[in-house]
Amino acid sequence: MFGRPDSEYQRYRWKPLNCELPRFNALYFLTRMRGKTVMFVGDSLGRNQWQSLICMLSVAVPSSQTQLIRGDPLSTFKFLGYGVSISFFRAPYLVDIDVLQGKRILRLDDISRNAYAWRSADVLSFNTGHWWSHKGGLQGWDYMDVGGALYADMDRLAALDRGMRTWAKWVDMNIDVTKTRVFFQSISPTHYNPLEWNAPVSKNCYGETAPVSGLTYAGAYPDQMRVLQSVITDMAKPAYLLDITTLSELRKDGHPSIYSGDLSPEQRANPERSADCSHWCLPGLPDTWNHLFSTALFF
Repeated sequence: MFGRPDSEYQRYRWKPLNCELPRFNALYFLTRMRGKTVMFVGDSLGRNQWQSLICMLSVAVPSSQTQLIRGDPLSTFKFLGYGVSISFFRAPYLVDIDVLQGKRILRLDDISRNAYAWRSADVLSFNTGHWWSHKGGLQGWDYMDVGGALYADMDRLAALDRGMRTWAKWVDMNIDVTKTRVFFQSISPTHYNPLEWNAPVSKNCYGETAPVSGLTYAGAYPDQMRVLQSVITDMAKPAYLLDITTLSELRKDGHPSIYSGDLSPEQRANPERSADCSHWCLPGLPDTWNHLFSTALFF
C-alpha cells in the first residue's frame, strides 16, 4: 500500500476457536442484496470498511458496470448490474455539529440533520469513537451543547454516552427493524504505545510486521466499549454489536504507518511523529471486519 515494502499484513485472517466461519462470497453478497443499499455511517474507520467492502465485491465482478458518486457527507458506489449501492455517510460523532458565530457546536442531543439520509438504507452500519477523545488542533468542535447549555469541555466518556443515547433514541423511534438491519461496529484500536504489546524499544506501529502472538492483548480494553455496550443493551431495538476490538488489537502490523500516501519526505523520515497507527491498510484487517459483517448479515 502506497509503497509499503512488506506485504504479509495482507495475508492474515482471523479464525474463531469454536466455530467455522463461512468464506466470504462476493457474488452471494451482491445477489442477496440486489436492489438494496448498505450504508456505513461514522468516521474514517467506517470509510476504511466501506472502501474494503467495495474492493472485496469488485474483485468478483470485474466487468460489472459501476458508478462512484463522491460527496460530503455522502459518497456512494453502485454495482449497476445488481442495483446494489454501498454508501458512506461521514458523521464522526453521529450527532450533529452546527457553526454559530464561527464556532463549531457539537449538539449532543440532536441528530436530525445527519440522520436525514439514513432512513432509506436497507442495512446500516454505524461507528464512532476516536473523535471523542481528540484535543487541541485535532478536536472537531469548540463547544458542546447539552440541554441548551454550552460547555467548553466535559468528561469525554460522559459526552460519548450522551451522544450515543441520542443516536439510540433515533434508531428506536425511526427504524423499522423488520425492514432495516442495524449494526454498530465496536471501537477500532490504535497502536501508538508499544508498551501495550511489550515492546519497549519500538516507538509506535512503524516497523511492526507481525501480529501480536497469542490470544490476548496486554493493553487496556477501551473504556469507550463500556459506553457502547451499555447504550446498546438499553435500546428497545438493540443494534447488532459487531465486536472487532480485541481481534483488531492483535494486528499491530496492519497500519499504513508512514506509507499513507499523504506524507511529505520530511514526515516520512520521522516515523516517531508521523506514523499513522489508527487507520488500516487495504487489503488487510478491514477485510476481516467485512467477512464478519457479511456472516452476521446473512447467516
